[in-house]
Amino acid sequence: MVAVLLDIVGSRNLPDRAAAQRALDEAIARSEGDLQLATQPLRPTAGDEQQGVYPTLDAALAGLILLRLALPEGLDCRFGVGIGPVEEISSAGGAVPEGPGWWAARAAIERTHALQRRTVPGARTWVVAHEAQSATAHLLARQANIALLSRDQLITDMSARTRRLTYGRCLGITQRELAAAEGITQPAVSQALASSGAGAIVEALRLLLA
Repeated sequence: MVAVLLDIVGSRNLPDRAAAQRALDEAIARSEGDLQLATQPLRPTAGDEQQGVYPTLDAALAGLILLRLALPEGLDCRFGVGIGPVEEISSAGGAVPEGPGWWAARAAIERTHALQRRTVPGARTWVVAHEAQSATAHLLARQANIALLSRDQLITDMSARTRRLTYGRCLGITQRELAAAEGITQPAVSQALASSGAGAIVEALRLLLA
């Protein structure tokens, strides 16, 4: 299984924290409704953190592509992706997530924080395989992280409109339909997608879902 932790970038500096949380909830609901990949969809826990579970690493990475693209202007998130067993422990306050997958996800989101603060400001996602996982799982995590550094930078650099256009293309919506929805011309859509590297994001999603 694959555990995912999410937190909001710069949550303490948001002018309206409640509105940001509602916007995040709407983006999660939209992206999950369009792909339906999660075993346990992302849900709030404490503070600005959310937790979810996916059946495979490919499913998690595909779901997070669509979620990042669905986020509105001014709102962004970080993700920690942990490969390993997950479980829940019953308590008086409800089920408590536990297990190696969650420990790995915690280490991963801390790594994302460190990268963003230091050498890679556009970093938003990192994958960690728990130490008890196979050599294959650790290799998958390493390969995913190499790709994620470029993928995240592309999305981070996109304007809000370009993210919307890329989201639409991920779902197979035509450029003509996207242009009509945005009130712009089809050549303008084509130019925005080409100049932003959106084609690489769309192709990456297709490969993850194949």
